[in-house]
Amino acid sequence: MKGTLEKNLSFTKAVEIDESRCIGFMGREGMVYATPKMVSDVEYACRDWLVGHLDAGEDSVGTHVTIDHLAATPMGLQVSIQVTVKEVDRRKVTFEFSVRDPVEECGRGTHVRFVVENAKRNERLAEKKKKAGLL
Repeated sequence: MKGTLEKNLSFTKAVEIDESRCIGFMGREGMVYATPKMVSDVEYACRDWLVGHLDAGEDSVGTHVTIDHLAATPMGLQVSIQVTVKEVDRRKVTFEFSVRDPVEECGRGTHVRFVVENAKRNERLAEKKKKAGLL
């Protein structure tokens, strides 16, 4: 990791709530931002931002998400994912986030990512596949 990664750094990412991010089981009128998509959007926002603070050959994996989905966001609106680094503990990075649509806060929580070395991760995955009989 680069020395640029520090506690209290923050960033924002905008996301358009299109049909692929909505639940579909409540009919067309009930299409709102799905909780699993909100989780995914937060994870990708944190991962994509974190890459800028990593060395070549490093990436990160998500290990924990705590989320409160507070309000429905209808399809067609845009949300703003506001994220702050709350802690950097060696390779563990903890983020605090808030998701807001134009009217209100619709989600908030924490997300933890671990910085990994790609080569070591690939070795571990290959070994696990071998043990499972996939190789």
